[in-house]
Amino acid sequence: MAGNRRATRREGADASPLRLVAIAVILIGLVLVSLRLLPGSPFESSAAAKWGNAGTTTSDRSTGKPTDRSARQPAPPSPSPSLAPLPFAAKDLDLDIEGWYSWSVLDRRTGQIIGSRNMGETSTTASMIKSWIVADYLRRSADAGQTPSDAKLADATRIIRDSDNTRAEQFYNQVGRDASIKRLISMCKLTDSSVAPDKGWSRTALSPRDTARLGNCIATGTAAGPKWTKWLLNEMKLVRGAGDFGIRKAFPAAEQKQIAIKNGWIDRTREQEMHINCLAIGDTWTMGVMVKYPIDKGYDYGMKNCEKITEALLRPGA
Repeated sequence: MAGNRRATRREGADASPLRLVAIAVILIGLVLVSLRLLPGSPFESSAAAKWGNAGTTTSDRSTGKPTDRSARQPAPPSPSPSLAPLPFAAKDLDLDIEGWYSWSVLDRRTGQIIGSRNMGETSTTASMIKSWIVADYLRRSADAGQTPSDAKLADATRIIRDSDNTRAEQFYNQVGRDASIKRLISMCKLTDSSVAPDKGWSRTALSPRDTARLGNCIATGTAAGPKWTKWLLNEMKLVRGAGDFGIRKAFPAAEQKQIAIKNGWIDRTREQEMHINCLAIGDTWTMGVMVKYPIDKGYDYGMKNCEKITEALLRPGA
């Protein structure tokens, strides 16, 4: 029995060193494998040298050395295309015009407004406001699910193209008179203008800046609504007769046909003034010009000065 116990102890003693050697071999192997995969190690494998660390390094093909991708500058963003300039240049005018005059231009692409220093001052609109009255009538008809009769559309045409006062008064009654002007100020986000309570559409007070906003309100479809905006703009391009003057006359003949307008002209006997107003809508802009001057100078003086102011603002070649 004693001999058997001694043999058992010898066998255990002999087995322990063998296990330790095996464990050491395994550990050394693991260390060598780790060194082959470590970038920059003298034992680095060819695969590791080629591909490098996926997060921050790549291999330089000429030297085989890893390069740090994190140090690279990101590609600059592509520049956004600049907008073509409007045909008008912002400038202070010093024209030989008797009386008061003011102008404003709105960039329909950006909403930016330029104008004379007094572009927030107001004058009475006269017939220029008819563009809103017709727009308000058409939009409200569509909102009510109604389509104006051919006779009503013919009346609207006469109001816009020929500035018919009798038909304008009828439409003004249908849209609620002063309530319509209050909608104009609210819907078109006007800041300078005001209602003339119980004094009629002709006495509405608008500034050149708000005139340009009114033009944009029509152009975007807010005023007449999606159903009738194209129709209204087309009618405004077809203004004829006494009302065809002002802003678009400053442009080449071929371009004039593409500019929608609505003008106003009236002699104010109480103030002993002529009030001449011009609204125009182009592809990328809207414009308002207003003049006031002594009544004895007549209509033609203001109509020509509306065009003269526009000409002075046009860029060369516009």
